[in-house]
Amino acid sequence: MIIGVPKEIKNNENRVALTPAGALELSKRGHEVYIQSTAGVGSGFEDEEYRTAGAKILPTIEEVYGIAEMIIKVKEPIEPEYGLIKPNQLLFTYFHFASYEPLTHAMIKSGAVCLAYETVEMSDRSLPLLVPMSEVAGRMAIQEGAKYLEKPVKGRGVLLGGVPGVSPGKVLVLGGGVVGTQAAKMAAGLGAHVTIMDVSLARLRYLSDVMPANVDTVYSNEYNIRRYIRDADLIVGAVLIPGAKAPKLITRDMLKDMRAGTVLVDVAVDQGGCIETCTPTTHEDPTFIIDNVVHYCVANMPGAVPYTSTIALTNATLPYALQLAGKGWKKACQENAALRKGLNVVNGKVVYEGVAEAFGLAYTEVERLMD
Repeated sequence: MIIGVPKEIKNNENRVALTPAGALELSKRGHEVYIQSTAGVGSGFEDEEYRTAGAKILPTIEEVYGIAEMIIKVKEPIEPEYGLIKPNQLLFTYFHFASYEPLTHAMIKSGAVCLAYETVEMSDRSLPLLVPMSEVAGRMAIQEGAKYLEKPVKGRGVLLGGVPGVSPGKVLVLGGGVVGTQAAKMAAGLGAHVTIMDVSLARLRYLSDVMPANVDTVYSNEYNIRRYIRDADLIVGAVLIPGAKAPKLITRDMLKDMRAGTVLVDVAVDQGGCIETCTPTTHEDPTFIIDNVVHYCVANMPGAVPYTSTIALTNATLPYALQLAGKGWKKACQENAALRKGLNVVNGKVVYEGVAEAFGLAYTEVERLMD
């Protein structure tokens, strides 16, 4: 198969979808790999490393899209890329369709096969291609939140870990999945007092067993959220419903109950966000303030640590990319149920129910298109 890896052009997105090690694995199996020039530089990988791994370098994004049967990316295509996508071309990337209707319509119009990392789902409901970036984003949520708690950037002026004689900061984490768990571990490691909320008692029992003594678990409901936001210094939104919009757990009217300088980090913002007042921001301009509450809503947080993120992502995606390249998308998805759940839009039809429901679009069962 002919595989193309374009340079990411979303604001401050320095990751690349394939490391030289990944390119070597594809090349040695007989696939042709084309990398756009300098695509890996932001992650610390030079063109020459890809050449050594057996890939070919193309100078422009147009050439990469033009030659490839399968495009492997990190982030969803943005508007300048829409016209480059061809019918039947396989796109393997994060899409988060339910959070952005124009992208959904553009991909329907393109006639491409859109296989989303974030909805590839194992039989135990785990999301193997979302996990590595969720781990990075969860840890970064605390790193960034701690920074924006500083007074010069309009935070409360609180040191999360405190010092002897001064109480540590209070962190509220909404959601006990991968993002929330990593955020809680990171905050606890800094010495903060952490409360993590979830609607699953089984998950709360697990977290209660594995978390250190400075982490409390609380059942998530509106009453408890309203209670705990009153004295939280940092609040992390870490709620995900695969392939669908995140629920709004913190509403605009709740901001009045927070103290001035409280920091909100909505990790779910690329899936619509679980904080009503959060809208996507960029690494270039990451925060805004509403009612004296600092909002950090960067939609591609792992892009700020591209070396770590790129290696972690390729470790997870490469086994699936090898299946897709070796068997073609239909056979690979027929044989691998987890991969089949990654299909969101196929040849102009929406085949993922959560996306169809988000925008009132016709839904087609993916099995009808697999013959």
